[in-house]
This record gives sequence, C-alpha cells and structure tokens, in this order.
Amino acid sequence: MRLNQNILLLGKKVVLVPYTPEHVPRYHEWMKSEELRRLTASEPLTLEQEYVMQHSWQEDADKCTFIVLDAEKWQAQPGTSEESCMVGDVNLFLTDLGDPSLGEIEVMIAEPSCRGQGLGTEAVLMMMSYGVTKLGLTKFEAKIGQGNEPSIRMFGKLHFEQVAVSSVFQEVTLRLTMSEPERQWLLEQTSHVEEKPYRAGASEPR
Repeated sequence: MRLNQNILLLGKKVVLVPYTPEHVPRYHEWMKSEELRRLTASEPLTLEQEYVMQHSWQEDADKCTFIVLDAEKWQAQPGTSEESCMVGDVNLFLTDLGDPSLGEIEVMIAEPSCRGQGLGTEAVLMMMSYGVTKLGLTKFEAKIGQGNEPSIRMFGKLHFEQVAVSSVFQEVTLRLTMSEPERQWLLEQTSHVEEKPYRAGASEPR
C-alpha cells in the first residue's frame, strides 16, 4: 500500500516501518522455517519471488504491511540497520469488496527470543489504530490456526471474539467491531504512538 510507505510509527516496544527491499533478505530467512510457514499458512518462496512479493505489497491498494522492529534495539544505537532490529511483521488485508470498513489483521513475531514480551500485542494495537484513523476501518477479523493458542489468547485480550471455526482450514476466525467505547479504548491504548516521516534506509532514531 502506497499510503503507508513514507511513515514510521514509534511505540514503546516496537517501531513499525514500511516493508522495503532492505528487509527482504531477513524476511526470506525467517520464512525458511517450517513452523512459521505453518503458522502463517505460507508457501516457500525463492529470494527472487520474495522481492516480487514485497513489491506487490508496496503497490497493492488492498494490502497494508509494516515490518516490526525492536524499539529498544533500534533506539539504543543510532545508525543501527533496520534489518538487524527486525522481529516480525503486521498486516491488514482490505479484501472484502462488499465491506470496505472490514480489515483482516495478522501479526507474526518471527524471532523466537522476542515472543511473549508484548511486542505482537503493541504491533496489533498500533496497526488497528492506523486502520481506524487512516483507513476508515470499523471492523477487524483475525484468522488463526487452531493450534496457535498464544495468538488466539492475545487477540482475545484485545477484545476479539470467536465467530467461526473451520475444520477444513483448521482455523479460528475472531472479530472485533469498533463501537464508540472500543474506539476510545483503542485510541487510549495507542495515545503514546508517534508518527514520523520515513525514508528507506534512513530511519534513525530522533
């Protein structure tokens, strides 16, 4: 999505930056993991295919993706490469043509040492806030593999409710409708987030 390609979102635990060619090699290494491919329902791609995929994510109007950086690591040393701070990604799919206010959200914390520390939670909250305030979304869905208990619990804590189970795809669908109280709660949870201009390869802490 072109809309987010020039912005950076700075949170307490994570920094969200647009997915650029700089990030592809690390992302490609992550996706060699059978566990990650299973959890994300992804097919193995060559490095060349990964670059093509990155380009489509940047150009397609119905996909919004941010790479998740470890904020502490990113801020500790000015000039640190984004690739060395990468921990995962967070995505929105705006693919329901009948309902442009619905976004399907997914998050992946690919670095095992960074899981269970709240990075995925903050990344999802920041992405939801972006979806509500910039993209006009009022409903979110998350489709999660039935065996991915940590992710199901995380979305449950973020007020998502289970609405469907598919035995064919072995996944659970959770949904959150942004009533006014939910919207206010979300904005309060993300009131600390700063939006900054982004230029690929030059997002040094300021």
